[in-house]
Amino acid sequence: MPKFAANLTLMFTEVPFLDRFAAARAAGFDAVECQFPYAHPADEIRARLDEHNLQLVLMNMPGGDWATGERGLACDPRRDQEFRASVQLAVDYATRLGVTLLHCLAGVVPPGMDLRRARETYLFNVDYAARLCAPRGIRVLIEPLNTEDVPGYFLSRTEQALDVLAAVANPNLSLQYDVYHMHRMGEDVVATLRRAAPQIRHVQMADAPGRHEPGTGDIDYAGVFRLLDELQYDGWVGCEYIPLSGTVAGLEWRTALAA
Repeated sequence: MPKFAANLTLMFTEVPFLDRFAAARAAGFDAVECQFPYAHPADEIRARLDEHNLQLVLMNMPGGDWATGERGLACDPRRDQEFRASVQLAVDYATRLGVTLLHCLAGVVPPGMDLRRARETYLFNVDYAARLCAPRGIRVLIEPLNTEDVPGYFLSRTEQALDVLAAVANPNLSLQYDVYHMHRMGEDVVATLRRAAPQIRHVQMADAPGRHEPGTGDIDYAGVFRLLDELQYDGWVGCEYIPLSGTVAGLEWRTALAA
């Protein structure tokens, strides 16, 4: 079985964010991930990681104004200065917290913007982020998101992401593969995992269509986990799902799928 990291943005929401580290350790997790830690001082998060002997394996770079629908800044040429400042903030946090994987959100294409211009901007910006992070031992990841949940998101398919990686050709830039998002896009998850495996440095999961824990939808996660073992994937699998009826009660899938 792969090794699993609890996503503290979506899991253990029964308690405040800084208390979720203790809850994750009590539930048997050795590692955690989160979307955006920036509402809390890095030193406070570092203290929780140390206290509970946890590794923070992944976080996102800032996503812009989330409440108004922004989902990253990297494809918007009008936001270059904000993007660079967001990368620096993420690097500062990641360095303090020992995070070695940073997801760079592509963003929603602004209305009326030419897709070629958005792509050129995105390629330049992810290369910039990867170059800035490399000397610090931090790898930058790109992740396609499904356009049902995030309409207009620039990066939405595995092949598109692989094309971006080939075009940028930066060795410090890799793929974050989310089984839920690619299943929602109608992709053959098994085929795309096989195709993309050399580029994948982090995997995330949730069942579909509800984005709940494995076993609540129609994705064959037993098969997915067997495939990851077959592919000798040695990274973490982030549990980026919304618990259906309580986080701890919903963790029974770990035992069921390991049987």
